[in-house]
Amino acid sequence: MSTALQGKIALVTGGARGIGAAIVRRLHADGARVVVTDLLEAEGQALAAALGEDGLFLKHDVSSDADWARVVAATLERFGRLDILVNNAGIYHPGRIEDGPLDQVQRQFLVNQFGTYLGMRHAAAPMRAAGGGAIVNISSIAGQVGFPGAAAYVGSKWAVRGMTKTAAIELAPDHIRVNSVHPGFIDTPMLENNPPETNQAGIEATPLKRLGKPEEIAAAVAWLCGPDAAFVTGSEVTVDGGWTL
Repeated sequence: MSTALQGKIALVTGGARGIGAAIVRRLHADGARVVVTDLLEAEGQALAAALGEDGLFLKHDVSSDADWARVVAATLERFGRLDILVNNAGIYHPGRIEDGPLDQVQRQFLVNQFGTYLGMRHAAAPMRAAGGGAIVNISSIAGQVGFPGAAAYVGSKWAVRGMTKTAAIELAPDHIRVNSVHPGFIDTPMLENNPPETNQAGIEATPLKRLGKPEEIAAAVAWLCGPDAAFVTGSEVTVDGGWTL
């Protein structure tokens, strides 16, 4: 790929599979050493092992403040610094406002929204110590428009969008850039939570007439983390094949 991220240390949450795994591979291909965090231990350990000395897997519940403190401390102990954070971990459980199971609603807010908040909170100090950094928060097209039957997911992803813009302002004096990426219908296991007809409708509503690839999201993330995006902060990068046009 390139050496744009040579010498950088990245932490990717939800990095064991899907979009997260593609981001891990791309950042590593561009020169970064990568900490992979997830609750999926076997897949996460296998991916980190494939990176050799450049990889580290840590089991991580992103909704836990204590887990964030432990993961960031372990990152600093292993690699000495933190330059890049990708808040990718997210879950999706469809449900209408009136009848969505409350435990699923709460968990989506905790993982998607609170987990992203905690990530930025814990990354700020080590990035400041490193002289700056880049944070990329994975939102969704569901953070830009409404989707019936997905109020909790939509709400959490709009929150990610808003927190990104606020963090971009707060952290700019420390040379920490914060941006969000908004994937459309991407070919990952998350789509299995939808009925097939919903996913087919998503493809038909996409001008490019196909599902996106995780690698296409990873490419956008890598650009935002690299020197070519040095003047980009508080921005939204939509990767959806034209769905939101």
